[in-house]
Amino acid sequence: MRIIPVIDLMDAKVVHAVAGRRREYRPLVTPLCDGSAPLAVARAFREHFGLTELYLADLDAITGQPPMIGIFAALRDDGFALWVDAGVRTLRETQALAEVGAGIVVGLETLPGPDTLAETLAVYGERVMFSLDLRNGAPLGRLDGWQRPDAHGISAEAVALGVRRLLVLDLARVGVGAGIGTEELCALLASMYPDVEIVAGGGIRDRADLLKLKQCGVSAVLVASALHTGRITRADIDSL
Repeated sequence: MRIIPVIDLMDAKVVHAVAGRRREYRPLVTPLCDGSAPLAVARAFREHFGLTELYLADLDAITGQPPMIGIFAALRDDGFALWVDAGVRTLRETQALAEVGAGIVVGLETLPGPDTLAETLAVYGERVMFSLDLRNGAPLGRLDGWQRPDAHGISAEAVALGVRRLLVLDLARVGVGAGIGTEELCALLASMYPDVEIVAGGGIRDRADLLKLKQCGVSAVLVASALHTGRITRADIDSL
């Protein structure tokens, strides 16, 4: 199982995300490096944990501003593999992410509907990760276009459209240390869709949570706070 560190970007700085309450986010303070510059934080993940695959949430782009392409390119040029959520709303908006070599995260929170997901998959295929964005287990975003707008129904329709990378992300769990809460859903999706890479994010506290998700059949886990606080160590990661 892979560990993918998360970098939440706002105003070109890495911020500490808490429960999806974006107005409350503040620049990251971490013992891993000095400051909150994206490249410094990414290099710290590589130095301390040996991790070079990153998940970037461009919070400004998610709220409608232009994506931080310059930062993405700098990270790519420094040797990092990227998955980027930049609030994709149209197929056209994916072009800049593709040109910078990033994996394209299509998030339910900003997606107009399944048609846009289908269009993106038709062009980029397995370079697409569909993010099932939840808040306390309930799907976020415009749901009227989905045949069955609950977590199971949206997942089933996304897989039928061709999704082969599915992120289960509960924003209410992010950064609060309250645990994952999506284990049952992840286990169900992993058993129903063995050809789909299931990724989990939100609320990862420690090695025990990682092992629980591994037992659920999860292929990769997004982690942020537990890396900065030391609750997950390099030894924990290497043991997976």
